[in-house]
Amino acid sequence: MSFASTLGASPPAAPATAEPIKVMLVDDAVVVRGLVGRWVSDEPDMKLVAAHRSAREAVADIVRKQPDVVILDIEMPDMDGMTALPLMIAEKRDLMILMASTLTRRNAEISLKCLSLGAADYVPKPETNAGVTTSQDFKRDLIEKVRALGRRRKIAGRAFRAATVAGQVPPRPAAAGPKRVAAPSIAPSAVSFNDPGVKLRPFGNSLPKVLLIGSSTGGPQALTVVLKGLGSFIDRVPVLITQHMPPTFTTILAEHAAKATGKPAAEARDGEPVVAGRIYVAPGARHMVVQKTGLSTVIRLEDGPAINFCKPAVDPLFRSAAQVWGPQTFGCVLTGMGHDGAEGAGEIAAAGGSVIVQDEATSVVWGMPGAVALAGHASAVLPLDQIASKIVRVFSGDRS
Repeated sequence: MSFASTLGASPPAAPATAEPIKVMLVDDAVVVRGLVGRWVSDEPDMKLVAAHRSAREAVADIVRKQPDVVILDIEMPDMDGMTALPLMIAEKRDLMILMASTLTRRNAEISLKCLSLGAADYVPKPETNAGVTTSQDFKRDLIEKVRALGRRRKIAGRAFRAATVAGQVPPRPAAAGPKRVAAPSIAPSAVSFNDPGVKLRPFGNSLPKVLLIGSSTGGPQALTVVLKGLGSFIDRVPVLITQHMPPTFTTILAEHAAKATGKPAAEARDGEPVVAGRIYVAPGARHMVVQKTGLSTVIRLEDGPAINFCKPAVDPLFRSAAQVWGPQTFGCVLTGMGHDGAEGAGEIAAAGGSVIVQDEATSVVWGMPGAVALAGHASAVLPLDQIASKIVRVFSGDRS
């Protein structure tokens, strides 16, 4: 599969005169450290500040090197990545950590667990060092994520430091321990209903019949919050989710959705009917769309090219849903890189449906939701913890 297919398009490199993104690399494989270190160093907006073969050494070096982003391998001999993760966050609370792992079920489970412990994102690695050396898709995937996370940390870090000076953020503990210290949710320019840069659309006049959710970077954590918040509402409608993820990861994501909600949730299967009370997750490396067949609506899985550099992509789902349900379509775009979902959201709006998006302050990366909002396709821009309740109210007839 194409590792780059899990991404949306990234922003271009910042001018070389801007403060570079400081990167720490932690991997016990000398080939990976050498190659990835060169990739990072070759980027004009990045600076490799350390490359460690030992996670224990890296934890001890966080305060001295002050990286913005850490690329952290999962499998290492002296201390694994999941053990090192909370220790690093305890040393630097606004640190962005990008987990790196091969595509095994065990590593996928660990990667998703790391997201719940404070990692910002993950990057799937080729199975062998030779694969790392030859995969341009892996290089692109890695650099784009480092850039997006680094920029986010630069912005949030300034607000974090200002809040610390003002006494709004407690100081870091004197000694790091295994318990995670949560990073603050601080951003300087969250979009609100009164923000002149965002023109909100009225909600559609029809009661929605389907809930569509698109997400990418930071999505697994955000999805858990939204799905838990929906509760028994899920019994009323089908929920279709496209999260930018490779195979194996989407299988586990569906399992997590089932555990979080107590509702049936699984990777979608080609030809299965779309019914209320079920959660359908687009499988990795396949686009999920819907199709009207007689009186029924069914799932179709497509193996075409990546769209917006993504596979699965949100746009095909949104477009097909707008064709099937028209003004009764309701979309939600959560945190993520790139602009996938923006065109599909426009088609939902044109069909008379409604779209809401996550705000900048609670997004890990405000790419996808920002693209929808700035294009004028959104009817609401909300903090993550308000999205589920808004969905329930709109499906119950609230148009405010």
